[in-house]
Amino acid sequence: MSDTNTGEEENAAEGQQAGALFRPGRGWFGIGVEGVSKSANLGALFRTAHAFGASFIFTAAAAYSTRAGREADTSDAPRHVPFYRFEDAASMSLPRGCTLVGVELAPEAVALPSFRHPLNAAYVLGPERASLSPAMLARCAHVVRIPTRFAINLAVAGALVMYDRMLVHGRFPDRPVRAGGPAPEDKAAGAHVHGRPKFRRGVPPLLRKPGEGGAR
Repeated sequence: MSDTNTGEEENAAEGQQAGALFRPGRGWFGIGVEGVSKSANLGALFRTAHAFGASFIFTAAAAYSTRAGREADTSDAPRHVPFYRFEDAASMSLPRGCTLVGVELAPEAVALPSFRHPLNAAYVLGPERASLSPAMLARCAHVVRIPTRFAINLAVAGALVMYDRMLVHGRFPDRPVRAGGPAPEDKAAGAHVHGRPKFRRGVPPLLRKPGEGGAR
């Protein structure tokens, strides 16, 4: 067996282990960019979106080469996550009930740590060394900023937004007051447990427990 095959098998095993630890949060989200020209940056963003469980990815007025993007997107996200290309902000068509959130380093934007993420949202980031267009900002219901001293890499910014969303809508136990992780009983409390189904006209005979009544 070649070293290449061994490396691929190790990566696949690591991916399966990470997938087993992934907990999808409530709602759904998509993420994309406007006007980005560096395919490697966008490829890194799409790979991270794939890892965080994005429902779709998109570009608007962006020159993106999927072949060049694969240099950073080793998961080949566009093959596994719906990918949409829009000509500009006006032509963007988002799912019903989807709230558009712009990510922009602007004083009037809401600081990300103080932002309550919509249950169903699409996040859009601007191009390198530039800002979201006025047309795109006009379509955004919210604009958030990452409180840093200066602008950061596109893929890093997107990763921070998606991680912050996971903290808000993820199914995780609360952080303890002291340093360290939650106690074992708190971890169990954070896991979702399905209850028994409820019936308006009583429990059907096949689902009744001993001594349980039937129709009301």
